[in-house]
Amino acid sequence: MGQVNVTINGRQYRMACEDGQEDHLVGLAQDLEKRIARLREAFGEIGDQRLTMMAAIMVADELHEAGRRIQSLEAEREALNEARAQAAARHRVP
Repeated sequence: MGQVNVTINGRQYRMACEDGQEDHLVGLAQDLEKRIARLREAFGEIGDQRLTMMAAIMVADELHEAGRRIQSLEAEREALNEARAQAAARHRVP
């Protein structure tokens, strides 16, 4: 099992991850750190916990929207597959 040190909101955390996922975990932590920095620029020093929670809610919202988009695309794909199957059935040679 791999381990990495990441910095989030100015604090160091030692985190475990699957072997080979170290760079990915570091990248995720860096993304979160950037989000917190943008929030700090926008709202000032409103407290570390509050900034971290706001960033977490932003990530959760993006995840939720991505899930909704995936569901929409899957429904669209199913409709297209059905339309294609119907078109193929109409054009079959008897």
